[in-house]
Amino acid sequence: MEFLADVFEAAFAFLGDSGGELGAVVLLTVVVAGLATAIGVAIGVPFGIWLGLGRFRGRGAIWTLVNVGMGMPPVLVGLFVLLLLWSDGPLGPLNILFTPVAMVIVQVLLAVPIAAGVTAGAVASLSPDAREQLDALHLALPRLGAVVAKEVWPGVTAAIAATFGRVVSEVGAVLIIGGNILGETRVLTTAIVQETRQARFGAAVALGVVLLIIAFSVNGTLTWLQFRGQHIG
Repeated sequence: MEFLADVFEAAFAFLGDSGGELGAVVLLTVVVAGLATAIGVAIGVPFGIWLGLGRFRGRGAIWTLVNVGMGMPPVLVGLFVLLLLWSDGPLGPLNILFTPVAMVIVQVLLAVPIAAGVTAGAVASLSPDAREQLDALHLALPRLGAVVAKEVWPGVTAAIAATFGRVVSEVGAVLIIGGNILGETRVLTTAIVQETRQARFGAAVALGVVLLIIAFSVNGTLTWLQFRGQHIG
């Protein structure tokens, strides 16, 4: 118990003394996770609506690939992107390895299958009557997608929440691609790993608390929107 008390005392001290360094880490975490979530949702949700509504040959194979992507080990995705962005790799001339841009890219690759899979599942659960009504509207695809998104709004917000949860908690791929460089690519998850490795448990706990606050704030807002969306008519 004394050990835990010392850890939490150190955590409070860290929050009080970290100053601008913690602020920079938190800001980069929010920016990278926010951009990756926004891009992942912008791609994944429309794709999920198309997949959920679709009736075409190969749909099952595509859905399988989406499900595989949802469970893809992040370190493998990070390794794949690393090979692409390495100086001798095909995208090496871009010179974006170990930058926030590369971190966003790898997180988008992790985010898209989550957004698509959760959305497709919500769309596929529509009742036969709802599907018949949608078919009777004879809407162009963009307009049809908007109507379907409104119809399955709780599922869409769940997809956004799951996507954000995936990227904001990611550490393996981000560590491989970003390198955890202080002041440049260090985010909360990689900072927690760094502090834990050096047995600075108080700092690690403090960073974890900040990460939990961010996750709770975002997902709390999305949950409110989810239940509010159930009353949209």
